[in-house]
Amino acid sequence: MEQDLFSAILFATVVAGTPLIIVALGELVTERAGVLNLGAEGMMAIGAIVAFAVAHHAGNPWIGAAAGMMAGMAMSWLFAFLSLTLMANQVASGLALAIFGVGLAAFVGKPYEAVSLPAVPPLALPGLSSLPLVGHGLFQQQPIVYLSWLLFAAITYFLYRSRAGLVLRAVGESPASAHAIGYPVIRIRYLATLFGGALAGLGGAFLSVFHTPLWVDGMIAGRGWIALALVVFATWRPWRVMIGAYLFGGVMVSQLFLQGSGIQVNVPQQFLSALPYLATVVVLVLISRNALSIRLNFPASLGQPFRPDT
Repeated sequence: MEQDLFSAILFATVVAGTPLIIVALGELVTERAGVLNLGAEGMMAIGAIVAFAVAHHAGNPWIGAAAGMMAGMAMSWLFAFLSLTLMANQVASGLALAIFGVGLAAFVGKPYEAVSLPAVPPLALPGLSSLPLVGHGLFQQQPIVYLSWLLFAAITYFLYRSRAGLVLRAVGESPASAHAIGYPVIRIRYLATLFGGALAGLGGAFLSVFHTPLWVDGMIAGRGWIALALVVFATWRPWRVMIGAYLFGGVMVSQLFLQGSGIQVNVPQQFLSALPYLATVVVLVLISRNALSIRLNFPASLGQPFRPDT
């Protein structure tokens, strides 16, 4: 019985952490290029409703997921146009994008609130899914869970083992120097922003098409903001994004299991529901105390505008 409970908690933790990993990895790449896009919540919401609507009409969840990625890219292009081309303030543009995306998703999603999609069956990895204790929790998951692991490996290799990743990090550290030796800074930042938007849309699509699968207004429930906090928690390093996402996913799952277990605790249910967000604040406070670690990994030009003609 205890093994079954552990397996169930592990399974739920991995599922809860997956959209955080996907969105945070996309934001990490964007910020490594020196662009601060705070619109993850809005991009996730738009990606979720577009993916759900397309999957409903097309009858194919993967077409829906692709549509969600395209929707996230469209939203991130809007942000990039405002902040990189028109030189609008990145913080203000990102916040506006988050508010706009959540509101637009609620409006577009009204006709789909009573609709549900067929559940996408999990993909069991041969041999691994039968491992004792961790087999079911880790290796009998939705395909996008495995995709998040591949994204982690690919982004880690790209940032630290490829020439293109070195150029992207150089743009984030000193765009003037990168421009002086001939690199197209604005184009690189556009591509990084679009990539982050695509992953934010995919994170939203995972929630509405693969995880639930249904559309409910407010289903993103702050996950975009948690993903943004994860990038800071991880001090812009992919492996810490993975660890942090599963830690936050475990906090989300633990309060749900506690509420559903029937255990009598003298704690209001609203407090338990707020635990993931409280944990986010506490972790950020603790991380901010180590200023040296943040300075060593912080992209020097993050959020700063750049004009190629200056």
